[in-house]
Amino acid sequence: MQKSTFYIVGKHAVTEALKNPKRKVLRVFLTEDSKKKINKENQHLNLLKNIKIFYKTKKELDRYCTKDQISHQGLVAEIEHLVNFSIKDFLKDNNEKKNINLVALEDVTDPRNIGSIIRSAASFNIDGIIVKERSYPRESKLLYKSASGCTEILNIFEVSNINTTLKYLKSKNFWISGFDGNAKKDFTEHNWEGNNVLLFGSEGYGLNYQTKKNSDFMFRININKNVESLNIANSASVVFHYINVTKQKT
Repeated sequence: MQKSTFYIVGKHAVTEALKNPKRKVLRVFLTEDSKKKINKENQHLNLLKNIKIFYKTKKELDRYCTKDQISHQGLVAEIEHLVNFSIKDFLKDNNEKKNINLVALEDVTDPRNIGSIIRSAASFNIDGIIVKERSYPRESKLLYKSASGCTEILNIFEVSNINTTLKYLKSKNFWISGFDGNAKKDFTEHNWEGNNVLLFGSEGYGLNYQTKKNSDFMFRININKNVESLNIANSASVVFHYINVTKQKT
């Protein structure tokens, strides 16, 4: 059965998809200048070898981005979905690894936010992101552009139920830490050794009651009292950076 395909746009999104041996790239639409740049910047890789390429003008490529209002940077690609890697398989392959850090997103739906979180997670050595299948915009150009190619290098686990997944991970010796602006404890006061799941709720409502109940800890991020809150992508980036730096010191 033929897999469904979709389009991604942007220099980093398309380039990283071409670099990923697990990603099937069917066609690339690009300008003459973009081809020269991609070949110059990746001379030793020959990324466009065996790829069907179609030359387009900038105006023709604009049609792929009209609804999303994002820049294609002269590159558009038609790709297939990656095979969904299960958490059970991931843990089996990493059974000897210590201090695994995963992220779980509950009802986070904005493609820009999710893409930015993916980019930050990859940048700060998070091991994978858990998302709910129903709310994950897996074919969004905005998501792939915001992730800047990091969807190709980070494990993304699509699950049917976040709470069921959290209970499974707790049984595998993971600590579940939820983030909430009303929590009493600052996350920098915690010892982040061991296996952790960093749990973030929806942009509007935060974490659900049952999800909080399944958490071992609840933390806040201390910010200026004159500022109401941080964007979820910014909050996640602050946490990822701190934990990454802390881990490097141990």
